[in-house]
Amino acid sequence: MPNIRLVAATLLCVAASVAAHAEDTEPAWRASALAMVPAGYVAGLAYRTESATGYLAVYPATSNDPKTPASVFAARQSLVVTLTPDATRAVSAELKPRNDRDDDDSDFAKLHAELAEQRSSLPEGTEPCALGAWSIDQDPKGLNVRAEPSVQGRVLGTLPPPYRLKLGGAENTPDGGWLTEFRIIGFKNGWFLIEGAKPPGKDYEDEKRYPRSAPKPYAGRGWVASNKVGANYANGGTRAGGLFQAPFVDAKWMPAQRELGGPIDADGGPKRLLACSGFWALVESHDGVRGWWRALCSNQVTNCS
Repeated sequence: MPNIRLVAATLLCVAASVAAHAEDTEPAWRASALAMVPAGYVAGLAYRTESATGYLAVYPATSNDPKTPASVFAARQSLVVTLTPDATRAVSAELKPRNDRDDDDSDFAKLHAELAEQRSSLPEGTEPCALGAWSIDQDPKGLNVRAEPSVQGRVLGTLPPPYRLKLGGAENTPDGGWLTEFRIIGFKNGWFLIEGAKPPGKDYEDEKRYPRSAPKPYAGRGWVASNKVGANYANGGTRAGGLFQAPFVDAKWMPAQRELGGPIDADGGPKRLLACSGFWALVESHDGVRGWWRALCSNQVTNCS
């Protein structure tokens, strides 16, 4: 999907500037509207006020549960709030379907629409995704790539464990070895559908000296268990420093920390990768916050800002 990735890259700077100010735009009526959010939903941003009517983003409370992850492709709802004449307090509220025109993230909405059109090319029930990632499996035999999202699925091939390349001191190999990178194109029931796996470290070493005997991964399409997959955060053009409760920029935002401390950003990666939907990944941060981050990459030598 090179066209999607190219267009996405051009949107990040613009989206980031918009997201940076989202937390400063909350209207006065939002505080009183929170008590009217129906059970089973979590309030996000108050994204619009029109005269005496306010609109509050709400998402199912299970949106960041890896057993029932939200979908960026699903229809959304909003809490439509009747306000006092001065638009400072909520009087009543009703949950209603959300209109397409409510989407202030329309550029990524278009990219996700393009991804959704490719759903028919994926196995039935697969959530389309577009993320970079790598294998974190330490098993010397490698990570099994299966024909079905199940431990009973036929093994199509394997992805090598970390590869400690030695070229007499001329290598760039990190202490833990090179990881096998691939693209995540789908998700289903705790499994990622992947393709395009690359020989570990080949993109970062001298191509002329890269050994022919280096391990060769299965590069076709297949399923790998989500708990064997890792990645780095990339710049997805959203508010940095935390995770979202659902895969939308107006969902509730939760502060989260990097492995060595400090707010998360496009430097380092999550503790666990749990699920995906479109360009979003459901992750667990190193301080235990579970939520959504937009854009992951598999660059092992620099950050993905």
